[in-house]
Amino acid sequence: MPDSYLTVTALTKYIKRKMDIDPHLQQVWLKGEISNFNHHNRGHMYLTLKDDQARIQSVMFAGNNRTLKFMPENGMNVLVKGHVSVFEPYGQYQLYIQSMEPDGIGSLYLAYEQLKEKLAKEGLFDEAKKRKIPSFPKKIGIITSPTGAAVRDIITTIKRRFGSVELTVIPVIVQGELSAASIVEAIRLANEHELYDTLIVGRGGGSIEDLWSFNHEEVARAIFSSSIPIISAVGHETDQTISDFVADLRAPTPTAAAELAVPSRVDVQEHLHHVKARLTKLLQLKMAQKKETLQTIQGSYAFHSPKHLLNEKEQYIDRMTDTLITTIHTKLNQQKHIQQHNRTRLEHHHPGTRIQMTIQEVQRSKKRIAKVIDDIMQIKQHHLVSNIEKLTILNPLHTMNRGFSITYNKTNELIKSVDNVTEEERVSIRLTDGSLECTVNEIRRDNNNG
Repeated sequence: MPDSYLTVTALTKYIKRKMDIDPHLQQVWLKGEISNFNHHNRGHMYLTLKDDQARIQSVMFAGNNRTLKFMPENGMNVLVKGHVSVFEPYGQYQLYIQSMEPDGIGSLYLAYEQLKEKLAKEGLFDEAKKRKIPSFPKKIGIITSPTGAAVRDIITTIKRRFGSVELTVIPVIVQGELSAASIVEAIRLANEHELYDTLIVGRGGGSIEDLWSFNHEEVARAIFSSSIPIISAVGHETDQTISDFVADLRAPTPTAAAELAVPSRVDVQEHLHHVKARLTKLLQLKMAQKKETLQTIQGSYAFHSPKHLLNEKEQYIDRMTDTLITTIHTKLNQQKHIQQHNRTRLEHHHPGTRIQMTIQEVQRSKKRIAKVIDDIMQIKQHHLVSNIEKLTILNPLHTMNRGFSITYNKTNELIKSVDNVTEEERVSIRLTDGSLECTVNEIRRDNNNG
């Protein structure tokens, strides 16, 4: 019996081999809702595919998801193709996704909307960041296919409207896998050489797949980063690409782009004719005004009697000269007065003067302090003498000088009553000039004290 037991590894490998050779599991088409989506930093996508009653763990490796034209999200309904196998370390069956499409919406349209929303949040569509297209460009670069109808329409329209502008066709691939990189490189080279006033980037109409080069994120960022103003001219009037939103100006068609890039020679000539007429009229009006002014001057008193007017002006100059001299003298006197006043203030605030005043103030303060100290000393001396006299009166020795003595017991405690001693007890009698050591022979109480 022990030989019939399998290891977990052996059982898992057996189940995996069974599933790997099952033709029904080698190519599976499923539809479901994405949940637990995780885009690993190594590029692989891990997710759960579910419906109302079941779910299956799924993985889409980087080699397969690299061609996706949209970014999967939680809650998105998708159509997937893949095969089912077992992930041996966990003993878990899962779906290995080979391709994925949105369920109910085209993948290109979804990718278009996702990129549009992303770039709009980053500010690539902001009107404030768009550059002004030059009104009278000298050189225009046309980034498009050199063999398409769009380039012929652009060149024909520009030459018809404003033939003096210099045109350069920068050939690119406008359709297919290599087209986006080709357009980005052309924009980079045009900016690197700085030869153009304006760039027209576009192509003729087509399906969304045909126009997809102009919906690439790399192309959008190249247009946004260009230092040369760019006109986007992609497809027909109803077509709108990401490049249209990023460009400095969007033209509905390549022909319209050419019309927006240059002015009309006829319009410019009409404008110049109108300006010329206005300038002529203004010049005639100005000449009439100057002529009238000249006539007024010719009839004036100064024109007929210039010597009298000159004499009047000479007198006026003399008066003004006298007034000026008087004013100067007045100002000089005022300045002298102000200077003297400032000198006096300066002397008053001179450091030497301030120091001398401070020294005098210190000396006066010292005298006041000395007088206060003397007064305090006299008062304190008087208090000291008075206190000494009081202490002398209260001093026991002073009392003993009048014939009194003080008696202490053997522990040097003052004996104040006959009750503090016993017969035969040794006592010490203190006199002014010494002491007596005595023995109590008899104790007599004074009955008068109760």
